[in-house]
Amino acid sequence: MKPGIHPPYGPVVFRDRAAGYAFLTRSTATGDKTVVWEDGNTYPVIDVEISSASHPFYTGTARVLDTAGRVERFERRYGKRGGGR
Repeated sequence: MKPGIHPPYGPVVFRDRAAGYAFLTRSTATGDKTVVWEDGNTYPVIDVEISSASHPFYTGTARVLDTAGRVERFERRYGKRGGGR
């Protein structure tokens, strides 16, 4: 890598306050706040609104919308619209 053009890359804690979940990783992002991690060291922390611990896709609480079934039910109930309008 060319020196002097890349941001510093170091350990950062990402914390999902809604789920009570945090993980330590390396990133170029930094935060103003710090937190003492499990290993006793202090790291910058970035609070996120959603993570894999709280996102419906990863937690299995996602709902699949049946749009095709809704259209068919509407057409059965009200009939298909004529092509002349």
